Amino acid sequence: MLNPSQLFDLSGKRALVTGARTGIGQQICVTLAAAGCDIIGLGTSPMPETEKQVLALGKRFQFLELDLSSQNEITDVIKDIGFIDILVNNAGQISRDPFSSVELNDWNKIIQINLTAAFQLGQSVANNMIKRDIKGRIINISSVLSEQGGSQVVPYVSSKHGITGLTRSMANDLASFGITVNALCPGYIETANTLPLRQDAQRSEDILSRIPKGRWGKPHDLSTAILFLCSDFSGYVTGSSLFVDGGWSVR
Repeated sequence: MLNPSQLFDLSGKRALVTGARTGIGQQICVTLAAAGCDIIGLGTSPMPETEKQVLALGKRFQFLELDLSSQNEITDVIKDIGFIDILVNNAGQISRDPFSSVELNDWNKIIQINLTAAFQLGQSVANNMIKRDIKGRIINISSVLSEQGGSQVVPYVSSKHGITGLTRSMANDLASFGITVNALCPGYIETANTLPLRQDAQRSEDILSRIPKGRWGKPHDLSTAILFLCSDFSGYVTGSSLFVDGGWSVR
């Protein structure tokens, strides 16, 4: 029987987090390290601040340089990485343009990074887990816009709707191996991606007026949800989308 005092104890586990240099990805790394995880931070450039915070918690940190816009690199890197208990597909990009102005190159890039890379990493890491008989956890970072249309963010919204389907399909296929797959859907969080919205006084006011909690979210608001989805206690939760949005989605 699981001991409630060890609810969020992830000691001895190893987590791979994409887009870990700043914002939500950095917070996820620090949160998991505080719970006992060693961290592999995946990105296109070094992340010294994330590394510093993880090491300060007494855990190991490994930087894995990988461009998720390049399909060919992803599988080969995972083959040589060793065991992984937790994968958090957090990396994502967004562009803001009216539908009539969206360039195909922008569409392809965002779909590749936000959706196709999550599929490729999920498949590679899941095969790694199955080979090593690891009852792992895969968390795909989605968005409140995974169930809404948004405005002037067509490629981003399409990718997040795709993440919902990917999460559910992966969950079905991997459950028999003891691997759970869930989506975490943040609301409007104070990150670099939302800076243009927060700097637009009217847009920011419109957003805040719809959030029942009455404030923008902070990256640390996602910490408990991440820990729950990664813990042994969530072993019967798979294929779900957990919204952490201050009530936005129920307004």
